[in-house]
Parts: sequence; structure tokens; C-alpha cells
Amino acid sequence: MSSGAEERAADRRQEEADRLTALRTMQILDTDAEPSFDDLTLLASHICETPMAAITFVDTDRQWFKARVGIPVSETPRSVAFCSHAIANDGIFVVRDAAKDATFRDNPQVTGEPHVRFYAGAPLMSREGHAVGTLCVIDRRPRTLTPDQMQALDALRRQVEAQLDLRRRIAELKLSHENVQKLTAMMPLCSTCQFSMTIPADPAAIPRITDGVTSVLTQKQWPEDQVMAVELALQEAVANAIRHGCSGDATKQLQCTVNIDAAGEVVITVRDPGPGFNPLTVADPLAPENVLKPSGRGIFLINGLMDDVEFADGGRELTMRKKKQ
Repeated sequence: MSSGAEERAADRRQEEADRLTALRTMQILDTDAEPSFDDLTLLASHICETPMAAITFVDTDRQWFKARVGIPVSETPRSVAFCSHAIANDGIFVVRDAAKDATFRDNPQVTGEPHVRFYAGAPLMSREGHAVGTLCVIDRRPRTLTPDQMQALDALRRQVEAQLDLRRRIAELKLSHENVQKLTAMMPLCSTCQFSMTIPADPAAIPRITDGVTSVLTQKQWPEDQVMAVELALQEAVANAIRHGCSGDATKQLQCTVNIDAAGEVVITVRDPGPGFNPLTVADPLAPENVLKPSGRGIFLINGLMDDVEFADGGRELTMRKKKQ
């Protein structure tokens, strides 16, 4: 083997190792069924008019199904997985007739059950940019997808990725709570607390705020689930302000004010210097007509996590409240 071929082989091995590390970090393999993933899989099946659909993750030597429609097994060997080929491609990978495709015609899933003929798989990307699995649709007859169906499948892929990122962020919050005691020196233990922080519009700066709030609420013996709700809402509010209010420009700054009173209520205000928006025009992301749209999830999530949410100054200022239960 030439040195160039050896280098390419080494690069492929390293890329696969990094991909598997990203997959492990997501902590998704062998987890229980979750309605959010089941619903998106069902939508993919209906929209693409296929009897089978799945959300799959490609492990070292297996393909594991997080959600599935019309597929009786929970995993298959990676060696026969169509999705193993899909993650190696950019964009949606389509096999119109597997029985006539040199790569797949001898595949046992083609020659035997479930007699796959048509396959379309949209790669699911990790936060690090690695293809860890797919959202795929499968049929027992040769066919293709219409342009609208291709567009819808790609939109559903983005929704799956958003759900995966949300799961990962919640897991990271849990880990943060385990280590929160080292932050107790940041804040005084008193009946009331107030502090303000100004941070650059950089996602890496978000923990400066969230870790401090978590520390204070933990010291005040808030239930863990409520601490997580406040921290996740704050994280989402700041991330939205960075992404939309500041257009991701790290030279801009955000201001966050936190008040925790003796009665056990936390009031958090996040202000950005952006152009603002009208919150009344933000569509419900769960409405059937909006399920394929990427916008609106942040505000919907914050409203679900906090007791009260208000906008001021043309949408540039968000104030949210939650009372200790």
C-alpha cells in the first residue's frame, strides 16, 4: 500500500473513531422509546407514503432503531444496513430499486424479509458534524420520492436533530448539577439574591450565567427538576438572544439580571441589542401546519418550563418567572 493510500486509510479510521465518539456522547443507544421520535417517524412514513420508516443509529457493528414504523426488529447487523451507506453520503441517499442495484441486490434484506426495494435515508448529524444515523423511509416496491416529499423528509430530519440536541443538553445539565457544589463560592447564601451579568454573544459564554443561577437555586434547596427547568429555560433564552437578537455576532453583548426573593420566586430578565420581534407572530411549532418549520421551538420550550414569560421593548427584553414548589 502506498503512503498516500495508508494516510487515507488512517484518516478514514480516525473519522470513524470520531463519529463513534460523537454517537456515544449523545447517550442515545439502547434507550427507551420516546414519543417525540415516534411521532416524527410516523410523520415520515405518512408524508412519504411508505409502509416502513425509522430513526436509526449506526454503531460499530450494528444498526439500532430508536423509533420504527412497520419494522419488527430493533436492530440489524451493520453489514447489511442501508443506513451504513447513507451516512457516508451528503444529502438524502436514495435507492430506487434495490433488486437492480449492484450494491444491494444480494443483500438479505432485499432477497428476504422485509424485501426492501426502495430506500431513502437522510443522515442525522451530531453537534460535532458527524453523521451518526438516519431518518429513513422504506418500501417493498420500486419507486422514488416527489420533490415535496424529499423536502419534507429533510425538514423532518432537522426536527429529529433538534430533539437529539435537546436530549443532549438535558443530559449535560444533569452532569452540571452533579458538579455544582464547586460553584457555591460564587454567590452568598442569603434569603434574597440579585445579580447582573453582561456576556458576549457567544454560546461558549452561556455557562457563566447558567452555572451561577444553578448554584444559587441548589443552595436554596430547590427541587432538582425545577432547577433543571430554570436552567434549561435560561439557556434557551440566552441562546435565542445570541442567535436571533445578535445574529451570532460575538462582538455584541447581552445582559442578564437574576432576582431570587425570600418567597422563593426567581425572576430572570435577558436583554439583547437586536432589532426585536413581535412574539404574537411566533407560530405554535406543534400545530400541524407548522410541524415541519424550524422556528418557534425556543419560545414554546421556555413557556413550558417557566410559570410566566413576558416580552418588552419590542421583543428585545424577555422576563421569565418561576416559583419554588
